[in-house]
Amino acid sequence: MLSISFAQQADYVDFKKLEATLGFVPDSSKIQGGVYLEFKILKKTDSVYLDAIDMDFKFFVQSDENIKLKNDGEKLWVKSDFEEGETYSVIFNYVAYPKKALYFLKREDAWQIWTQGQGKYTSNWLPSIDDVNDKIEFDLRVAFDKAYNVVVNGNLIGSEPVKDKEESLHVFDMQKPMSSYLVALVIGKYNKKTETSKSGIPLEYYCYPEDSLKVESTYRYSKQMFDFLEEEIGFAYPWQNYKQVPVHDFLYAGMENTSLTIFSDAFVVDSIGFNDKNYVNVNAHELAHQWFGDLVTAKSSKHHWLQEGFATYYALLSEREIFGDDYYYFKLYESVVELGRQDLSGNGTSLLNPKSSSLTFYQRGAWVLYALRNKVGDVVFKQAVKNYLEKYQLASVETSDFISEVERLYGRSLSTFVNLWIKQKAFPYDMAFAILKRQSTFINEFVQVDCEAKSSKCAEYLKYYVSDEAKAKVISQVPELVISNVFKNGLKVRQAIAKHVTKIPESLKSDYESLLNDKSYITIENALYNLWINFPLERSKYLFKTRNIVGFSDKNVRLLWLVLNLNTPYYEADNKQGLYDELVGYTNEKYNADLRINAFQYLDLIKACNEKCKSNLETAKSHHNWRLVKFAKQLSEQLEQKKN
Repeated sequence: MLSISFAQQADYVDFKKLEATLGFVPDSSKIQGGVYLEFKILKKTDSVYLDAIDMDFKFFVQSDENIKLKNDGEKLWVKSDFEEGETYSVIFNYVAYPKKALYFLKREDAWQIWTQGQGKYTSNWLPSIDDVNDKIEFDLRVAFDKAYNVVVNGNLIGSEPVKDKEESLHVFDMQKPMSSYLVALVIGKYNKKTETSKSGIPLEYYCYPEDSLKVESTYRYSKQMFDFLEEEIGFAYPWQNYKQVPVHDFLYAGMENTSLTIFSDAFVVDSIGFNDKNYVNVNAHELAHQWFGDLVTAKSSKHHWLQEGFATYYALLSEREIFGDDYYYFKLYESVVELGRQDLSGNGTSLLNPKSSSLTFYQRGAWVLYALRNKVGDVVFKQAVKNYLEKYQLASVETSDFISEVERLYGRSLSTFVNLWIKQKAFPYDMAFAILKRQSTFINEFVQVDCEAKSSKCAEYLKYYVSDEAKAKVISQVPELVISNVFKNGLKVRQAIAKHVTKIPESLKSDYESLLNDKSYITIENALYNLWINFPLERSKYLFKTRNIVGFSDKNVRLLWLVLNLNTPYYEADNKQGLYDELVGYTNEKYNADLRINAFQYLDLIKACNEKCKSNLETAKSHHNWRLVKFAKQLSEQLEQKKN
């Protein structure tokens, strides 16, 4: 068999279209499909291939009896005497039991099926080309139980009942090609809310039926950010529609599949949770990827910042539009500090190092764009970005492609800038900091407020006007300076009090108790614990006050409440065994990974991981979420060591 690499194959064939009709057997994690593949031969050859991992095929050739198909377990080879300039098509059926990239989860009594192609390879569930430089028009038809929602890239152009089955066939159409890692589907039970952007693009927001009251707080500012990015980027949103769907135990915060962002349901929050941990940044980041990554794709991991740096930068611009300049500059300041620490630890790398950290690709990449815009000016920068997108849309790029567009408009070389900000190993910390200080009085003030040396001014900072961020900084450094009047500040300052003032003087007791009323689950969690520790005789009061507060999707407040209740012997308002059973129950696989990890940690802390807990811990070792797997293995080893 002729063995060719993708780079070589790209010279010989252009895969134009892949249409797939898909069915699922969730109980056995099985997918079965029928595929129509259309391709044009660029140079005469005797074979081309698709990546296809551990698939079983039934071959049927539509139009040319001379075409032969062969499966070697990793690739599906299509063999014939292919002539230059000719277009060919084949049809085949396949079955697969994917070990990754397609996930089958049982959530309560309902199935949830979702994909993650980036870093996992779509070829585990759909024959395709793993290389990001290959772009194909993917059109999927998905059959599943009619009680479920099916969400796929592109437009839903129709649904029809499947004969003799309680299923519907959903037909989706993509009008433009994309890299295979961006092909996506979600199957589950959802409610849907729709809006339309200023430019007429349909926006679809999905939520679990039980979370219908969280739709507004979860998707807050979505349309505003969509409209802002279209105007700021200057290039119209390039796809037919835009959908966002939360899923259970997702591998990352979110994934920018073309026209279909999948994100972790940990970001589904109520109006209180929004104040602590909202979806706004992830929302904006994945949306920006629809241009930077999906429309224009980096040729290799060496140029990965062209996707992540751009998405991070434009997400930050979106947040600036919503939260203001101080928020914007403070986020830039935080990234400067983090990048500086990375360099000091010896882990800094060039932005063009394919093994760079996420911090480098995301935050240093964003800083390149911020510094570049500062250097060349708004007009040149915005026009260069627009030209870059127009020139390379539906293609792949390298760093020099973008820089050349800027240089052409700027009228001079940017080689010194590129060497300093992109190529050199060390992040230009001093220069970045100087730019920030020139542009933001807010940052100048924040930096000047520093109480690590315990200056006499520190108490004054908490009395008079400095920003909430600066006050929170003072509290983190000298918590003993907090007096009653400091509690009159806003959420961020009160959150800092709950976090850092762990020894509560009697004079502040009533002020501190007021933290339990805050619209912040982080504040409530910290305040409850600190009050319980500091005032043992008042524990019943604090438990009664917070008994109905759950917190985030990881039930942060509820878990703490359960543990504190179990460790308050004289508080007999509840069935202690029932509370313990509830805590152990949260280690069950039906709950999300973060909740399970927290429950396991608390049970280990109180030395109460019983046989059911240990059984659930064993099950967690084979979960698809790597963080849960790593945690479960480490905790199992610790429990075994304690036993011995």
